Amino acid sequence: MTRSALDRTGPARETAGMTTATTDAAGRELAAVQAAVADLLASCDPTTVDDRTFRGARYDAGLAWVHFPVGFGGLGARPDLNRRVEEAVRRAGAKAQDPSTFFIALAGPTIATHGTDEQRRRFLRPMFTGEERWCQLFSEPGAGSDFAGLGTSAARDGDEWIVNGQKVWNTVAHVADRGMLVTRTDPEQPKHKGMTYFALDMRTPGVEVRPLRQITGEAEFNEVYLTDAHVPDSDRIGDTGEGWRVALTTLMNERTAIGAGSGSRRRGPIDEVLSIWSSLPADGRTAARRDQLMRLWCSSEAMRLTNARAAATARAGNPGPEGSISKLALADLNKRISELGIDLLGADGQVGYDYTFRRPEALSVDGLEHGIRHAFLRARANSIEGGTSEIMRNILGEQVLGLPGEPRVDKDQPWNKVPRN
Repeated sequence: MTRSALDRTGPARETAGMTTATTDAAGRELAAVQAAVADLLASCDPTTVDDRTFRGARYDAGLAWVHFPVGFGGLGARPDLNRRVEEAVRRAGAKAQDPSTFFIALAGPTIATHGTDEQRRRFLRPMFTGEERWCQLFSEPGAGSDFAGLGTSAARDGDEWIVNGQKVWNTVAHVADRGMLVTRTDPEQPKHKGMTYFALDMRTPGVEVRPLRQITGEAEFNEVYLTDAHVPDSDRIGDTGEGWRVALTTLMNERTAIGAGSGSRRRGPIDEVLSIWSSLPADGRTAARRDQLMRLWCSSEAMRLTNARAAATARAGNPGPEGSISKLALADLNKRISELGIDLLGADGQVGYDYTFRRPEALSVDGLEHGIRHAFLRARANSIEGGTSEIMRNILGEQVLGLPGEPRVDKDQPWNKVPRN
């Protein structure tokens, strides 16, 4: 390829009926991003400096999230240009994002949308460079799918909040510096109105992280106990009682980030299964299995292209409920692909996997770090993490298809009046 990814305007810019003014504005945005990338690479060569230094320079140049405001890692440009920037810096030798910083895709847009300018200055740059890693503290033992039913309390005490409660299924919380924490601050309000969101310092006294060992032998998930943890009000994101609205930004970006895992040229588990297929003896490559493999390959390719098209045509900084589509489809697809991989291996698929307890430092969505055996086990979590598949179907039915919502008899009742187990 001889042209930079930033030199391609893409078909979305050439749609019929687009006004000249709109086209000119798009051209100016593209030119500004091109110039910023050229200046960045001329002043900071990613092959001669460490990754953190380069990412800091990239943030300062407005190329961390180009759709964010100027001065906060962005240029106020269209969000689809983020992909162009990533392609250009990777071609120049920049490293891929550290998997342990996955949650910047959730925390970054949340802080940018709902945080104060002081919070944006304090959190966004170290988040993007990897100096501060984040985790998500949402689900609770009694409030998983019904997230708005959470009971972790935060009581105001001067310029601080005293937090008590328990969170669960907190990915990489054991290595996180900050946590996206949602609490109950007014139990007399209906459940969606009495919540408040914080950027919790995970080193705060009273915060205890315990591992949850999974079927894979790993403990990337955790449970977090908060006992009289003092959280400064300056770490509150959004207004008191507006935690549900702030959390929706996080959740929509989470589902999009998980679902977009197949948006790159690398297709994830299907590539591993193709490799297994190629290694089989001729009598093992039956017509029925070939048909099954090709159907799954087509599904993987359709998902990859759908995600790439959605990224290229995005016009808003925060995704809508459509992000749930890819998340739901990915959960089912990963299971079917990994099951075929194990079937192709036959008896060999039952051995050769190390179940030793370990604490990984990154989220593994498709689970290929340890091969198809690990992927088969890890894929069980895809239909739970980021919102269960059942909840995704409700969201799609109500918010995308416009179907009537399920009856919610507790929607307007005070949270502390709703019966619980």
